[in-house]
Amino acid sequence: MDKLTHYRQLVQNILNDYGEQKPSHSNIEVETIFDKERDHYQIVHVGWEGQNWVHSCIIHIDIKGGKIWLQWNGTEDDIAANLVAAGVPKEDIVLGFQSPFMRQFTDYAVS
Repeated sequence: MDKLTHYRQLVQNILNDYGEQKPSHSNIEVETIFDKERDHYQIVHVGWEGQNWVHSCIIHIDIKGGKIWLQWNGTEDDIAANLVAAGVPKEDIVLGFQSPFMRQFTDYAVS
């Protein structure tokens, strides 16, 4: 198995584990999105919280240039630790940066 395929499988497994965790509000759903064509992976909370519509991305992960990019959002350290434990070299993990995928939509960092 090549490096890129291995990284894709690891990221999908980690996000599947995170996706099984439900938010504290029972009326908010967790959606796991795998955009395999662009190697962009995310988990999104969607639903209603009281009168407010909630649509927040809690995890962004991109695989670009042989590296795994973790969006700065408070989960990156935990995910990075899981990736390292699974055998990903630390130098292949980019923490706390706006993901390459998101840069095509905006010029500012999204957290």
